Amino acid sequence: MLEFDLPLAFLALPLPLLIFLLSPEFRDRGEAIRAPFFQRLVTLSGKIPESGAVVLLKRGLQKVSVILIWLLVVTALARPVWVGEPIVKEVSARDMLLVVDLSGSMEAKDFAGADGKQVTRLDAVQDVLREFIERRSGDRLGLAVFGNTAYPQAPFTEDHEVVRALLAELQPRMAGPRTMIGDALGLAIRLFEASESANKVVILLTDGNDTGSKMPVSRAAQIAADNGITVHTIAMGDPETVGEDALDVKALEEISTITAGRFFLALDREELQGVYDALDRIEPALIETVSYQPKRSLFHLPLAAAVALMSLLALVMLLRRAQARSQTGNAHA
Repeated sequence: MLEFDLPLAFLALPLPLLIFLLSPEFRDRGEAIRAPFFQRLVTLSGKIPESGAVVLLKRGLQKVSVILIWLLVVTALARPVWVGEPIVKEVSARDMLLVVDLSGSMEAKDFAGADGKQVTRLDAVQDVLREFIERRSGDRLGLAVFGNTAYPQAPFTEDHEVVRALLAELQPRMAGPRTMIGDALGLAIRLFEASESANKVVILLTDGNDTGSKMPVSRAAQIAADNGITVHTIAMGDPETVGEDALDVKALEEISTITAGRFFLALDREELQGVYDALDRIEPALIETVSYQPKRSLFHLPLAAAVALMSLLALVMLLRRAQARSQTGNAHA
């Protein structure tokens, strides 16, 4: 579809006509030759003598060409563009960060896999998370892990295959044997600083308790809430465990409460699967539809046509002048 970015330029179309009607005629005030036989010339030519105005006669081709050239120039000034068909693109409306505990306790084999065999807690998490990621087609996903400290694994991306590949490579203790939950939240806050999404969600999974983060858990949760980040926490394992591997349910509940998230407890694989099913309902995939129409500028076409027409007109006039001179020369000969 053809459109014009500056349609007001067409108001200039009658400008040459206004100049023609309002401006005075051109008069040549050059020197004249006095001829003693002027009356004889008038009689022989049959012309009626007038005042010394010089009227330049234009041929029909010149008149039509000048009009067309002006039309083409004004059309170019109006900035014609060709507008293509609307292109609709679906983009992610939510950034979701998966934060996985890789402390030493995640290697405990007290979960059953999909085939019923005993697997480590991390194996169960990886298995369930793979299915969860496949259902998040409307979200940009990121991945972070924590142990002695927190590490980003994948930035927010729509390429979920990358997130799944990095998830499959995780091993217990690869980030250290301890559980720094507060530092993991601090990392999540920093990762979301570059996010332009209005919907920011963290899913934090752990089977232990904070073992000395630089940033207290409650303080990190409050900062996350102040930055509009919702944190859903998932506690794995037996809440009755004591000692260094004790599961701090209270701290995880506090994180979710402060950030307006939800707390979940998963004692086995089936409950863990149910947690992510619930998260699908709580945080349904968000997709924004963005549409735009591609535009291709065409102003150069009428401009090129005007230049070509001017060149053609000049060539025709030169040829006619040369022809006239040739005829005059032959007549004198």
